[in-house]
Amino acid sequence: GRVLRCQDSRRRGDGMSAQKVGRIGQRFQALKAEGRGGLITFVTAGDPDLETSSEILMGLPAAGADLIELGMPFSDPMADGPAIQASSLRALKNGMTLKKTLGLVADFRKQDFETPVALMGYYNPIYIYQTEAFVADAKAAGVDGLIIVDLPPEEVDELWRPARDVGIDFIFLTAPTSDDTRLPVIVERASGFVYYVSITGITGTRSADIADIGHAIKRLRRHTDLPIGVGFGIKTPEQAAEVASVADAAVVGSAFVDIVAANLDGGGKPKPGLAGKVLDLVSALSAGIRGAGTKVA
Repeated sequence: GRVLRCQDSRRRGDGMSAQKVGRIGQRFQALKAEGRGGLITFVTAGDPDLETSSEILMGLPAAGADLIELGMPFSDPMADGPAIQASSLRALKNGMTLKKTLGLVADFRKQDFETPVALMGYYNPIYIYQTEAFVADAKAAGVDGLIIVDLPPEEVDELWRPARDVGIDFIFLTAPTSDDTRLPVIVERASGFVYYVSITGITGTRSADIADIGHAIKRLRRHTDLPIGVGFGIKTPEQAAEVASVADAAVVGSAFVDIVAANLDGGGKPKPGLAGKVLDLVSALSAGIRGAGTKVA
């Protein structure tokens, strides 16, 4: 039953080890078999508008995205830097809702059944939607994981339990400030992968030193067997390749959001070719990672 499974999986430090591996786990297994790190791309749902956002999302796998993080727009994204905050506000201004975000995923699933999609954002919109209804609708749409940046492990149960019960992975953030007493608490309920935020502070403002990242990953691996994705501040193919050589995946977000912002006209409408420019950067980053040679296990 569920109780036994829960106790068993908690002991094993992986919130879903006793359940079948989902798309996220399968994708990391495939990357490991290929001997390379992955590219995780973050884009905000509905930025700058639903149509352009859909075009970007649909094009991500062919451009080389291995996993997709889709931002759930929120009016007060306090952990995000100015670029991602602005993307959230643009999406909301153009009528984006959590229901439409799930609709985007459902449309994506009609053409792609394999690429994992994790929703990233804040708990407030989910709470308003109602947690149980959200989890059921997210599962039906084809969502594979949740990254809820303002829910610490101690306060996560009312979303974590229903998500786990339907097979949605819960991805936790760890940071350079997460010490060896804090890390076990964070990773105890994690599944899918662990997201290492390589700098302290807000997103998209600077990048971390690769040696520091390497040390942090070694420390993390003492606490979890889950894959580790590293993000914050990665903007170039060289940086992505470097990070993916020491981590299981490089996470890139602000760089794409910056392209969106730079390709809007005076009225905030997308200029022709905006989606293509975002996907071109995805291709370049992916090529950088894939060209970096075989990963050392």
